[in-house]
Amino acid sequence: MSGFFLCLYCSFFIFYHKIFYILRTQSYNMSQKPTNQLLKLLGVGFGIAVTIGGTIGTGILRKPGAIAAQIGDPIIIMALWLGVSIYAFLGVLCAIELGVSLPQAGSWYVYARRAFGNYFGFLTGITSWLGTVSALGFGAYTMSEYIILLLPNLENYIRIIAISILIVLTAFHFTGTKSGGRSQEILSFLKALGLIVFVVLCFVYGKDVDYTMLKNTTEKIEKPALLFGVIAALQSIFYTFDGWHTASYFSEENTDPAKSLPKSMILGVLMVIIIYLLVNAAILYVIPMDLLANSKLAAADAVLLIFGQNSAKIVTFFLMLSILGMLNAQTMFAPRVIFSMSRDGLFVKAVQKVNAAGTPSVAMPITTLGSILLILSGKDICAVLSDIATFFFVMSYAAGFASLIKLRKTEPDLLRPFKVPGFPYVPYFLLVCSVLFLIGAVFQDFKSSVFALVFLVLSYPLYRLQQKLSKI
Repeated sequence: MSGFFLCLYCSFFIFYHKIFYILRTQSYNMSQKPTNQLLKLLGVGFGIAVTIGGTIGTGILRKPGAIAAQIGDPIIIMALWLGVSIYAFLGVLCAIELGVSLPQAGSWYVYARRAFGNYFGFLTGITSWLGTVSALGFGAYTMSEYIILLLPNLENYIRIIAISILIVLTAFHFTGTKSGGRSQEILSFLKALGLIVFVVLCFVYGKDVDYTMLKNTTEKIEKPALLFGVIAALQSIFYTFDGWHTASYFSEENTDPAKSLPKSMILGVLMVIIIYLLVNAAILYVIPMDLLANSKLAAADAVLLIFGQNSAKIVTFFLMLSILGMLNAQTMFAPRVIFSMSRDGLFVKAVQKVNAAGTPSVAMPITTLGSILLILSGKDICAVLSDIATFFFVMSYAAGFASLIKLRKTEPDLLRPFKVPGFPYVPYFLLVCSVLFLIGAVFQDFKSSVFALVFLVLSYPLYRLQQKLSKI
């Protein structure tokens, strides 16, 4: 199975080169050429919105049940969420220093390339991008499943719905960075407001509820040994927190990154942390641990207990809204990675094109095409690749923390409008945590991790292939 995944990814890579070699040769006949410049239109509001939108998805609504099954103790559960919250906050401080020192699109890719050279930059960029392509495809498929719950007659068209969601989002973002940024602000506001309302309702009405609606689904679950349970729980929490660095992808498009980026990223991650801790506390307040351990959709079950069966459609609609906010953010930031790689000669040249409204006009449809191919390959493959994406994401974090340490040594005179407090202890601490997590992930989810490790081994031949194809 892992061999199939590897062939699929490699096929994507070679396919893109072939297609865009043709596009590049045809573009010579075009009378008007794009400027290939991103537009400086974004500020603090967008940074906060994209941090919330790029982080908060279905994870916080689905994962508490799985975490309860692994741990079984509310104090330990809250401690793990708090621990990852600290990791994310310290990680944001590191991302801010890198983002304001190197204000270019692409986030971790840019920093890794600057610190360790083209190959390490290529590896970080391509894994970061592929991880988001996988998450985007899986998210669109998941959203289509919720649409089917509201419109069951469309069940046979679930893949068409998922693909349509991606196509509509892509078409919308072709209208430009300004409209895309405004949409993200609206979706993130509604998402945050909905979660705050959920927390209030749980604490106000969740004291006296009828648990019989969930009793029939209760099964005794054998908890794993505490260490393995903690590792599994951390995997779920890391997945839920992914996106805390999203604003750094847009530092090149920020009107004043030195001033705006610290404000937006710190405020954004603090809002995410507060929402996550409150939502978990609310769920633990409403649902007893034995019932929570069997819950596949904990937030929905909490609403069900408070308001009864008639609340199902409301919960489903909110889930769709939550996923849409994340898909909107991913559709925006994922193309910026390969756009930046293309501009540096590490991806096909045609991918660096930008339309007049500031949208990467080739990188965005490539990203969408990759996600569509994953959707067509089947739900199971999307789900596995989504698990692999978490491994790739944490690997990107580690590359970023290592880059920060390296750049402080090799480029001490680099202009740094913001510096990480507690350097070098903070980035070293985060780097060690990331590496330990990756090691734990290999043991906990060996099948997914094997594919990721095999891809790392083959990344250098792919890098060499890219260099040859870029010269054609």
